[in-house]
Amino acid sequence: MTAQVVTSAETLGGIRQACDALGVSRATYYRQLQPRPVRKRQQPARALNEQERTQVLDTLNSERFVDQSPAQVSATLIEEGKYLCSLRTMYRVLAAHHQTRERRNLLRHPRYTKPELLATGPNELWSWDITKLKGPAKWNYFYLYVILDVFSRYVVGWMLADRESARLAKRLIAETCARQRISEGQLTLHADRGSSMKSKLVAQLLADLSVTKTHSRPHVSNDNPYSESHFKTMKYRPDFPSRFGSREDAMSFCRGFFDWYNNSHHHSGLHFLTPAQVHNGQADVILARRQATLDRAFAEHPERFPNGAPRVPSLPKAVWINPPKQPENSPSANTSPHTETLIYTSSN
Repeated sequence: MTAQVVTSAETLGGIRQACDALGVSRATYYRQLQPRPVRKRQQPARALNEQERTQVLDTLNSERFVDQSPAQVSATLIEEGKYLCSLRTMYRVLAAHHQTRERRNLLRHPRYTKPELLATGPNELWSWDITKLKGPAKWNYFYLYVILDVFSRYVVGWMLADRESARLAKRLIAETCARQRISEGQLTLHADRGSSMKSKLVAQLLADLSVTKTHSRPHVSNDNPYSESHFKTMKYRPDFPSRFGSREDAMSFCRGFFDWYNNSHHHSGLHFLTPAQVHNGQADVILARRQATLDRAFAEHPERFPNGAPRVPSLPKAVWINPPKQPENSPSANTSPHTETLIYTSSN
């Protein structure tokens, strides 16, 4: 490599000047120009011959030992008074024949496709999940079901129940779709791989409603980021308690939280619009009003804006779950004995 660099720089004034400029010894340069002889490695005297190597391979692949590791084969043979070779040599023989993979017939998990989901407007892509709220006693929980619109971050439906149930999830999804007037083929519903999310009841309901269902990959929380972020917003609120004293206590908190989240919370992912403003189509009007306010401020005191007239950022036109990677050269998309309560946010 050094010789190539020096040769490239030789046109600037000769070998001596090029070596001096690069801080390279001329002896090193000339030594690298000389071809290096390739020495053939001699076979060690103690190495197995071809017949012995074949015997080792046939023994390892025999019906008796085909499902055992080389260490177990070696130990068994030594106990029987037979020594073919060292354990390391057994692995060398197997490696030479590309047989060093797992010899047992183990279960191999399939590769799950990464979900790549796009929303360009409200009620195109929903994300839903279930979280547990601590009850008044240890091991006592309330289960909060939440369906979130990915584009607007608007909570379109939620439910507080005493348990996690596919039947309750089916009821929530059906009533939420009805309230939002979801038409056939309009909606994609994304969730993780929980038992309720993958249940046959929910799958049949979504098929009847012509709603496309997708799931996160196993053990990949980043595949359902909007629901996870929403639960973090809720649980990091200053008034979120360590435990809820009763179901009524939890219901009271949830009513207040979801009203605040939808109608008063200026979401950073929406350029500090509220989810209700985006979901109900009011974003452009409000952004124009903000721009008018900034224009008046700039007209009154332009010296206070050294970077020029301020501009209100526009609402993102597309929201992705796992956007596809762009090429490097492309420019930078039934009755139950348990009680449950369905409480929905205000519909459009």
